[in-house]
Amino acid sequence: MTSRSTTEQRLDDLARLRRVRDRIDREYAKPLDVEALARGVNMSAGHLSRQFRLAYGESPYGYLMTRRIERAMALLRRGDLSVTDVCFAVGCSSLGTFSTRFTELVGVPPSVYRRDAARATKGMPSCVVKQVTRPVRNREAAARASQLA
Repeated sequence: MTSRSTTEQRLDDLARLRRVRDRIDREYAKPLDVEALARGVNMSAGHLSRQFRLAYGESPYGYLMTRRIERAMALLRRGDLSVTDVCFAVGCSSLGTFSTRFTELVGVPPSVYRRDAARATKGMPSCVVKQVTRPVRNREAAARASQLA
């Protein structure tokens, strides 16, 4: 295999990974699993997972859950839906898994977030709200804290 064909293969893989990421962004509320995502771009699930993590720093499932939690945060800030309704609206099928993942990413349970978030962002433009309320993973929070020190 020549250097050029290796480069071409890598570029092809990156294009397929972007298609997977874009599909997750569009279809986060649908039932998605790594096998289905991999089939959609003619990759094995293992290869997709490894390459996705190399390219984006997290697994396809982790990326999907982050998108779901971001959308859940927006729905909870509105305040007109219950936590259970939000859980199912963003594509999660287990309230327990949703609540656990939400708490891991956001730092508070969804019920607490729902209660407090509307007050905290009242009067902010939506573009600012989106930026300041974006979930931060523990490893990202640690990196940010060390950069500030």
